[in-house]
Amino acid sequence: MIAEKLSYRTHWTIRRYADDAAFAAGMASAVVDADGVELPAVAEIEGNLLLNEGIQLLLDLLIGAGGTAYNNANSYIGVGDSSTAESASQTALQAASNKTYKAMEATYPSRASQTVTWRSVFGSSDANYAWNEFTIVNASTDTGTNLNRKVSSQGTKASGQTWTVDVSITIS
Repeated sequence: MIAEKLSYRTHWTIRRYADDAAFAAGMASAVVDADGVELPAVAEIEGNLLLNEGIQLLLDLLIGAGGTAYNNANSYIGVGDSSTAESASQTALQAASNKTYKAMEATYPSRASQTVTWRSVFGSSDANYAWNEFTIVNASTDTGTNLNRKVSSQGTKASGQTWTVDVSITIS
């Protein structure tokens, strides 16, 4: 008997920049968040939960049944302040009001071999609250189809700081 196996790995990277000048220079550094806590320049987070609605859309796209692709024109990374546990049946970020969706940087998402990477930049006036949850969605609001959701406390972004989020999904 031949065993069939599909696996995926998700890796989130948050880079923190003290201000717009540091971001423009590409100089990530440790920052003090809005709660006075020192945070590292780069945070690496493993894993996430694929959401039912995202899996269903991926399968529809695979068979040509239609749907909105997770491409540069449609993809957003969302962050919110909810620490509600991940559940496959969720259809959005769980935050009541503190949630922000940012469009892709130019050339993202991109694919190299079996890995797709998305990247969004949260500028100095964006998402200045506790970062506890993350998603990739194919719209700029909760109305889109969320591919995944990750809960991980990453500090409270302070006004004036720029943080970036990269999400890489590898399928093998």
